[in-house]
Amino acid sequence: MIASRFLALFPALALGFAVSAADARPSVVFDLGTGQVLAQEDALQAWHPASLTKLMTAYVTFRALQAGELTVKSPVKMTKNAAKRPPAKMGYKPGAVMTLDNALKMLLVKSANDIAVAVAENVAGSEANFVARMNAEAVRLGMTGSHFANPNGLDDPANVTTARDMAVLAMAIRREFPEHAHYFSIEALTDGKRILKTYNLLIGRFDGADGMKTGYICASGFNMVGSATRDGRTVIAVVLGEKDGLKRTEKAAELLAKGFMADPRSGTPLAALSGASPSMAPDLRETQCPKPVKPPPGAKPAKPAGSEAVEKPKLNSPWLHELQRELVAVKVGLGGAVGQPVAIEEPAKPVPVPTPRPEPAVKAADNRGAAQ
Repeated sequence: MIASRFLALFPALALGFAVSAADARPSVVFDLGTGQVLAQEDALQAWHPASLTKLMTAYVTFRALQAGELTVKSPVKMTKNAAKRPPAKMGYKPGAVMTLDNALKMLLVKSANDIAVAVAENVAGSEANFVARMNAEAVRLGMTGSHFANPNGLDDPANVTTARDMAVLAMAIRREFPEHAHYFSIEALTDGKRILKTYNLLIGRFDGADGMKTGYICASGFNMVGSATRDGRTVIAVVLGEKDGLKRTEKAAELLAKGFMADPRSGTPLAALSGASPSMAPDLRETQCPKPVKPPPGAKPAKPAGSEAVEKPKLNSPWLHELQRELVAVKVGLGGAVGQPVAIEEPAKPVPVPTPRPEPAVKAADNRGAAQ
Protein backbone atom coordinates (compact mmCIF):
# COMPACT_ATOMS: atom_id res chain seq x y z
CA MET A 1 0.00 0.00 0.00
CA ILE A 2 1.03 3.60 -0.55
CA ALA A 3 0.99 4.26 3.18
CA SER A 4 3.34 1.34 3.82
CA ARG A 5 5.89 2.63 1.30
CA PHE A 6 5.55 6.14 2.71
CA LEU A 7 6.12 4.99 6.28
CA ALA A 8 9.06 2.85 5.21
CA LEU A 9 10.75 6.06 4.12
CA PHE A 10 9.65 7.96 7.23
CA PRO A 11 9.41 5.41 10.06
CA ALA A 12 8.77 8.15 12.63
CA LEU A 13 5.31 8.53 11.10
CA ALA A 14 4.37 4.91 11.83
CA LEU A 15 2.63 6.00 15.00
CA GLY A 16 -0.47 5.81 17.12
CA PHE A 17 -2.83 2.87 16.86
CA ALA A 18 -3.54 0.48 14.02
CA VAL A 19 -6.56 0.94 11.75
CA SER A 20 -8.51 -2.29 11.81
CA ALA A 21 -10.06 -2.39 8.34
CA ALA A 22 -8.15 -4.67 5.98
CA ASP A 23 -9.14 -2.64 2.93
CA ALA A 24 -8.68 0.73 4.63
CA ARG A 25 -9.53 3.92 2.79
CA PRO A 26 -7.66 7.19 3.40
CA SER A 27 -8.01 8.46 6.97
CA VAL A 28 -6.30 10.55 9.60
CA VAL A 29 -7.10 11.41 13.20
CA PHE A 30 -5.42 14.21 15.14
CA ASP A 31 -5.58 16.13 18.38
CA LEU A 32 -6.79 19.71 17.81
CA GLY A 33 -4.94 21.12 20.79
CA THR A 34 -1.51 19.73 19.99
CA GLY A 35 -1.90 19.31 16.24
CA GLN A 36 -0.36 15.84 16.57
CA VAL A 37 -1.39 13.06 14.20
CA LEU A 38 -2.52 10.09 16.29
CA ALA A 39 -2.98 7.68 13.36
CA GLN A 40 -3.24 7.82 9.59
CA GLU A 41 -3.75 5.56 6.61
CA ASP A 42 -2.94 6.68 3.04
CA ALA A 43 -3.34 10.27 4.23
CA LEU A 44 -1.68 11.65 1.07
CA GLN A 45 -3.77 9.63 -1.39
CA ALA A 46 -5.66 11.92 -3.78
CA TRP A 47 -9.43 11.70 -3.40
CA HIS A 48 -12.55 13.53 -4.55
CA PRO A 49 -13.81 15.57 -1.57
CA ALA A 50 -17.50 15.69 -2.58
CA SER A 51 -19.34 17.94 -0.12
CA LEU A 52 -16.33 18.19 2.18
CA THR A 53 -15.57 20.95 -0.33
CA LYS A 54 -18.12 23.04 1.58
CA LEU A 55 -15.69 23.21 4.51
CA MET A 56 -13.47 25.37 2.30
CA THR A 57 -16.54 27.33 1.16
CA ALA A 58 -17.29 28.05 4.82
CA TYR A 59 -13.65 28.90 5.57
CA VAL A 60 -13.42 31.43 2.73
CA THR A 61 -16.71 32.96 3.93
CA PHE A 62 -15.43 33.19 7.51
CA ARG A 63 -12.34 34.97 6.21
CA ALA A 64 -14.57 37.45 4.38
CA LEU A 65 -16.56 38.03 7.59
CA GLN A 66 -13.34 38.56 9.52
CA ALA A 67 -12.17 41.11 6.93
CA GLY A 68 -15.41 43.07 7.27
CA GLU A 69 -16.52 42.43 3.69
CA LEU A 70 -19.97 41.42 4.97
CA THR A 71 -21.82 40.36 8.13
CA VAL A 72 -23.92 37.36 9.09
CA LYS A 73 -26.97 39.55 8.39
CA SER A 74 -25.80 40.40 4.87
CA PRO A 75 -28.18 39.30 2.08
CA VAL A 76 -27.53 36.22 -0.01
CA LYS A 77 -29.56 36.34 -3.21
CA MET A 78 -30.42 33.19 -5.14
CA THR A 79 -29.45 33.51 -8.79
CA LYS A 80 -30.43 31.48 -11.84
CA ASN A 81 -26.90 30.07 -11.92
CA ALA A 82 -27.17 28.90 -8.31
CA ALA A 83 -30.77 27.66 -8.52
CA LYS A 84 -30.05 25.25 -11.38
CA ARG A 85 -27.66 23.12 -9.31
CA PRO A 86 -28.82 19.53 -8.69
CA PRO A 87 -29.76 18.14 -5.23
CA ALA A 88 -29.11 18.20 -2.42
CA LYS A 89 -30.61 21.68 -2.59
CA MET A 90 -33.05 24.02 -0.87
CA GLY A 91 -34.91 24.73 -4.09
CA TYR A 92 -35.48 28.45 -3.61
CA LYS A 93 -36.43 30.37 -6.76
CA PRO A 94 -34.08 32.91 -8.35
CA GLY A 95 -34.48 36.26 -6.62
CA ALA A 96 -35.10 34.76 -3.15
CA VAL A 97 -33.03 36.47 -0.44
CA MET A 98 -31.83 35.07 2.88
CA THR A 99 -29.27 36.09 5.50
CA LEU A 100 -25.73 34.80 5.23
CA ASP A 101 -26.27 33.24 8.66
CA ASN A 102 -29.16 31.12 7.40
CA ALA A 103 -27.30 30.34 4.18
CA LEU A 104 -24.35 28.96 6.15
CA LYS A 105 -26.69 26.75 8.18
CA MET A 106 -28.30 25.35 5.03
CA LEU A 107 -24.89 24.94 3.40
CA LEU A 108 -23.43 22.92 6.28
CA VAL A 109 -26.46 20.94 7.54
CA LYS A 110 -28.55 20.32 4.42
CA SER A 111 -25.36 20.41 2.30
CA ALA A 112 -27.35 22.41 -0.24
CA ASN A 113 -25.54 22.74 -3.56
CA ASP A 114 -27.62 25.70 -4.72
CA ILE A 115 -26.90 27.59 -1.49
CA ALA A 116 -23.16 26.93 -1.84
CA VAL A 117 -23.12 28.66 -5.22
CA ALA A 118 -25.32 31.51 -3.96
CA VAL A 119 -22.95 32.09 -1.02
CA ALA A 120 -19.96 32.03 -3.38
CA GLU A 121 -21.51 34.57 -5.73
CA ASN A 122 -22.61 36.89 -2.94
CA VAL A 123 -19.23 36.79 -1.18
CA ALA A 124 -16.95 37.19 -4.20
CA GLY A 125 -19.19 38.60 -6.94
CA SER A 126 -19.06 35.44 -9.02
CA GLU A 127 -18.61 31.72 -8.62
CA ALA A 128 -15.31 31.84 -10.53
CA ASN A 129 -13.92 34.58 -8.27
CA PHE A 130 -14.87 32.57 -5.20
CA VAL A 131 -13.25 29.38 -6.51
CA ALA A 132 -10.07 31.40 -7.07
CA ARG A 133 -10.21 32.42 -3.39
CA MET A 134 -10.70 28.78 -2.38
CA ASN A 135 -7.55 27.72 -4.19
CA ALA A 136 -5.59 30.69 -2.88
CA GLU A 137 -6.54 29.72 0.68
CA ALA A 138 -5.59 26.10 0.00
CA VAL A 139 -2.13 27.25 -1.07
CA ARG A 140 -1.79 29.57 1.92
CA LEU A 141 -2.76 26.80 4.35
CA GLY A 142 -0.32 24.35 2.76
CA MET A 143 -2.98 22.02 1.35
CA THR A 144 -0.50 20.64 -1.15
CA GLY A 145 -2.72 17.88 -2.54
CA SER A 146 -5.89 19.92 -3.06
CA HIS A 147 -7.54 21.79 -5.91
CA PHE A 148 -11.12 23.04 -5.94
CA ALA A 149 -13.23 23.39 -9.08
CA ASN A 150 -16.51 24.55 -7.52
CA PRO A 151 -17.90 25.63 -4.13
CA ASN A 152 -20.16 22.62 -3.53
CA GLY A 153 -18.16 19.49 -4.41
CA LEU A 154 -20.36 18.30 -7.26
CA ASP A 155 -18.64 15.84 -9.57
CA ASP A 156 -15.63 17.34 -11.32
CA PRO A 157 -12.35 15.51 -12.06
CA ALA A 158 -10.44 18.67 -11.04
CA ASN A 159 -11.96 18.70 -7.55
CA VAL A 160 -9.40 16.78 -5.47
CA THR A 161 -8.00 16.67 -1.94
CA THR A 162 -6.36 14.31 0.56
CA ALA A 163 -7.25 13.17 4.07
CA ARG A 164 -4.25 15.12 5.34
CA ASP A 165 -5.41 18.32 3.61
CA MET A 166 -8.92 18.00 4.99
CA ALA A 167 -7.37 17.67 8.45
CA VAL A 168 -5.35 20.85 7.84
CA LEU A 169 -8.52 22.68 6.80
CA ALA A 170 -10.54 21.37 9.76
CA MET A 171 -7.79 22.46 12.15
CA ALA A 172 -7.70 25.95 10.60
CA ILE A 173 -11.47 26.34 10.91
CA ARG A 174 -11.62 25.25 14.53
CA ARG A 175 -8.54 27.20 15.64
CA GLU A 176 -9.10 30.43 13.72
CA PHE A 177 -12.87 30.68 14.01
CA PRO A 178 -14.07 29.18 17.30
CA GLU A 179 -16.96 31.68 17.23
CA HIS A 180 -18.36 29.85 14.18
CA ALA A 181 -18.02 26.30 15.55
CA HIS A 182 -21.77 26.15 16.23
CA TYR A 183 -22.55 25.93 12.50
CA PHE A 184 -20.95 22.50 12.31
CA SER A 185 -22.78 21.00 15.28
CA ILE A 186 -26.36 21.92 14.28
CA GLU A 187 -28.48 18.77 14.51
CA ALA A 188 -31.40 19.67 12.24
CA LEU A 189 -33.11 22.55 10.46
CA THR A 190 -36.75 23.49 10.01
CA ASP A 191 -37.81 25.44 6.92
CA GLY A 192 -41.56 25.86 7.04
CA LYS A 193 -42.89 22.32 7.28
CA ARG A 194 -39.62 20.77 6.16
CA ILE A 195 -37.39 19.09 8.74
CA LEU A 196 -33.84 18.69 7.50
CA LYS A 197 -31.69 16.40 9.66
CA THR A 198 -27.91 16.42 9.67
CA TYR A 199 -26.21 13.67 7.67
CA ASN A 200 -23.59 13.43 10.43
CA LEU A 201 -24.71 10.33 12.35
CA LEU A 202 -22.07 10.90 15.04
CA ILE A 203 -24.26 13.69 16.41
CA GLY A 204 -26.25 12.35 19.35
CA ARG A 205 -24.74 8.88 18.94
CA PHE A 206 -21.06 9.37 19.80
CA ASP A 207 -20.29 10.91 23.17
CA GLY A 208 -19.00 14.45 22.71
CA ALA A 209 -19.62 14.64 18.95
CA ASP A 210 -19.78 18.30 17.85
CA GLY A 211 -19.37 18.46 14.02
CA MET A 212 -18.21 18.82 11.24
CA LYS A 213 -19.25 17.74 7.65
CA THR A 214 -20.07 14.77 5.43
CA GLY A 215 -19.80 14.31 1.67
CA TYR A 216 -20.81 11.89 -1.04
CA ILE A 217 -20.72 11.56 -4.81
CA CYS A 218 -20.49 8.33 -6.77
CA ALA A 219 -16.85 8.99 -7.66
CA SER A 220 -15.74 9.47 -4.04
CA GLY A 221 -17.81 7.14 -1.91
CA PHE A 222 -18.81 8.33 1.55
CA ASN A 223 -16.54 10.93 3.17
CA MET A 224 -16.58 12.54 6.61
CA VAL A 225 -14.76 14.99 8.82
CA GLY A 226 -15.99 14.27 12.34
CA SER A 227 -15.05 16.01 15.58
CA ALA A 228 -15.72 15.36 19.24
CA THR A 229 -14.83 17.12 22.49
CA ARG A 230 -14.46 15.46 25.88
CA ASP A 231 -13.18 17.13 29.04
CA GLY A 232 -11.94 20.10 27.05
CA ARG A 233 -10.00 17.99 24.54
CA THR A 234 -11.04 17.91 20.86
CA VAL A 235 -10.14 15.10 18.47
CA ILE A 236 -10.91 15.26 14.74
CA ALA A 237 -11.06 12.36 12.28
CA VAL A 238 -11.12 12.39 8.47
CA VAL A 239 -12.53 9.36 6.65
CA LEU A 240 -12.67 9.07 2.85
CA GLY A 241 -14.22 6.59 0.45
CA GLU A 242 -16.33 4.38 2.71
CA LYS A 243 -19.05 2.17 1.22
CA ASP A 244 -22.05 3.83 2.86
CA GLY A 245 -23.10 6.36 5.48
CA LEU A 246 -23.08 3.83 8.31
CA LYS A 247 -19.61 2.51 7.57
CA ARG A 248 -18.09 6.00 7.43
CA THR A 249 -19.77 6.80 10.76
CA GLU A 250 -18.48 3.62 12.37
CA LYS A 251 -14.97 4.21 11.00
CA ALA A 252 -14.95 7.82 12.25
CA ALA A 253 -16.27 6.71 15.66
CA GLU A 254 -13.49 4.10 15.97
CA LEU A 255 -10.82 6.66 15.07
CA LEU A 256 -12.19 9.25 17.48
CA ALA A 257 -12.59 6.78 20.34
CA LYS A 258 -9.06 5.46 19.98
CA GLY A 259 -7.83 9.01 19.49
CA PHE A 260 -9.15 9.94 22.92
CA MET A 261 -7.30 6.93 24.35
CA ALA A 262 -4.01 8.03 22.79
CA ASP A 263 -1.51 10.45 24.30
CA PRO A 264 -2.27 13.86 22.69
CA ARG A 265 1.46 14.59 22.55
CA SER A 266 2.31 11.35 20.76
CA GLY A 267 2.82 11.06 17.07
CA THR A 268 4.07 13.80 14.81
CA PRO A 269 2.77 17.24 13.77
CA LEU A 270 0.17 17.26 11.01
CA ALA A 271 2.48 19.43 8.89
CA ALA A 272 4.99 16.55 8.76
CA LEU A 273 2.59 14.69 6.46
CA SER A 274 2.93 17.42 3.81
CA GLY A 275 3.86 16.47 0.28
CA ALA A 276 2.42 15.96 -3.15
CA SER A 277 -0.34 13.42 -3.59
CA PRO A 278 1.22 10.10 -4.72
CA SER A 279 -1.46 9.22 -7.27
CA MET A 280 -4.60 10.35 -9.04
CA ALA A 281 -7.95 10.27 -7.27
CA PRO A 282 -9.74 6.96 -7.93
CA ASP A 283 -13.20 6.96 -9.45
CA LEU A 284 -15.53 4.70 -7.44
CA ARG A 285 -18.66 5.12 -9.51
CA GLU A 286 -18.60 1.58 -10.90
CA THR A 287 -18.81 0.14 -7.37
CA GLN A 288 -20.76 2.93 -5.68
CA CYS A 289 -23.32 3.55 -8.42
CA PRO A 290 -23.44 0.49 -10.69
CA LYS A 291 -25.95 0.48 -13.50
CA PRO A 292 -29.25 -0.89 -12.19
CA VAL A 293 -30.05 -4.47 -13.07
CA LYS A 294 -33.62 -5.14 -14.14
CA PRO A 295 -35.28 -7.08 -11.29
CA PRO A 296 -37.00 -10.40 -12.01
CA PRO A 297 -40.79 -10.33 -12.33
CA GLY A 298 -42.46 -9.70 -8.97
CA ALA A 299 -39.29 -8.48 -7.22
CA LYS A 300 -39.04 -5.00 -5.73
CA PRO A 301 -36.73 -2.68 -7.67
CA ALA A 302 -33.52 -1.73 -5.90
CA LYS A 303 -33.29 1.76 -4.44
CA PRO A 304 -31.16 4.08 -6.56
CA ALA A 305 -27.71 5.00 -5.20
CA GLY A 306 -26.69 8.55 -4.48
CA SER A 307 -28.11 9.64 -1.14
CA GLU A 308 -26.38 10.44 2.13
CA ALA A 309 -29.57 10.11 4.14
CA VAL A 310 -29.89 7.18 6.55
CA GLU A 311 -33.34 7.25 8.11
CA LYS A 312 -33.04 4.39 10.63
CA PRO A 313 -29.37 3.55 11.13
CA LYS A 314 -28.62 0.09 12.47
CA LEU A 315 -25.52 0.72 14.52
CA ASN A 316 -22.87 -1.96 14.75
CA SER A 317 -20.10 -0.29 16.71
CA PRO A 318 -19.04 -0.41 20.37
CA TRP A 319 -18.29 3.32 20.10
CA LEU A 320 -21.83 4.36 19.10
CA HIS A 321 -25.18 4.23 20.86
CA GLU A 322 -28.74 4.68 19.71
CA LEU A 323 -30.12 8.19 19.51
CA GLN A 324 -31.85 8.69 22.86
CA ARG A 325 -33.59 12.00 22.19
CA GLU A 326 -35.06 14.10 19.43
CA LEU A 327 -32.58 16.13 17.42
CA VAL A 328 -32.68 19.84 18.24
CA ALA A 329 -33.80 21.80 15.16
CA VAL A 330 -32.87 25.36 14.26
CA LYS A 331 -35.28 27.47 12.22
CA VAL A 332 -34.11 28.84 8.86
CA GLY A 333 -35.80 30.50 5.92
CA LEU A 334 -35.90 33.57 3.72
CA GLY A 335 -35.86 37.21 4.74
CA GLY A 336 -34.29 39.10 7.62
CA ALA A 337 -31.27 40.37 5.67
CA VAL A 338 -29.79 43.83 6.26
CA GLY A 339 -28.37 45.75 3.30
CA GLN A 340 -28.41 45.29 -0.45
CA PRO A 341 -27.22 42.17 -2.30
CA VAL A 342 -23.89 42.54 -4.08
CA ALA A 343 -23.71 42.99 -7.83
CA ILE A 344 -23.24 39.48 -9.16
CA GLU A 345 -21.48 38.81 -12.44
CA GLU A 346 -23.39 36.51 -14.76
CA PRO A 347 -21.35 33.45 -15.76
CA ALA A 348 -19.83 33.92 -19.20
CA LYS A 349 -21.74 32.04 -21.85
CA PRO A 350 -19.60 29.78 -24.03
CA VAL A 351 -18.86 31.38 -27.39
CA PRO A 352 -20.05 29.10 -30.18
CA VAL A 353 -17.25 27.86 -32.40
CA PRO A 354 -17.99 28.78 -36.02
CA THR A 355 -18.34 25.83 -38.36
CA PRO A 356 -18.12 25.89 -42.16
CA ARG A 357 -21.44 26.44 -43.87
CA PRO A 358 -22.58 23.48 -45.97
CA GLU A 359 -22.43 24.05 -49.70
CA PRO A 360 -25.91 24.60 -51.17
CA ALA A 361 -27.26 21.64 -53.08
CA VAL A 362 -26.97 22.12 -56.84
CA LYS A 363 -30.13 21.29 -58.73
CA ALA A 364 -29.79 19.04 -61.76
CA ALA A 365 -29.83 21.04 -65.02
CA ASP A 366 -33.08 21.09 -66.97
CA ASN A 367 -32.02 20.16 -70.51
CA ARG A 368 -35.41 20.57 -72.10
CA GLY A 369 -35.06 22.72 -75.23
CA ALA A 370 -31.29 22.69 -75.01
CA ALA A 371 -29.17 22.20 -78.14
CA GLN A 372 -28.20 18.64 -78.87
